[in-house]
Amino acid sequence: MTGTTRSSADLDPRRRRALIRAWRRGMREMDLVLGGFADRHIAALSDEDLAVFEALLEVPDTTLLPWVTGEKAVPEQYDTELFSRVRVSCGAQG
Repeated sequence: MTGTTRSSADLDPRRRRALIRAWRRGMREMDLVLGGFADRHIAALSDEDLAVFEALLEVPDTTLLPWVTGEKAVPEQYDTELFSRVRVSCGAQG
């Protein structure tokens, strides 16, 4: 798998940046988690959800991966409905 399977042609610049950032994380596992979620949902995210997603993109992979896998508790500020959707989207168990 080489990355995104979705075209960004129909996206506004903010969503394009988020899609690219989601696929260029540095850790392949997080590319697949966040990039896969972005491929499926980026166009339909509300501005509020997009802001939450952008905040997740700022979290380092080595911090974010244990949250996704459930190895570590998710800090309250990141424990959002959108983060739950990201976990479900990649098949993580709640």
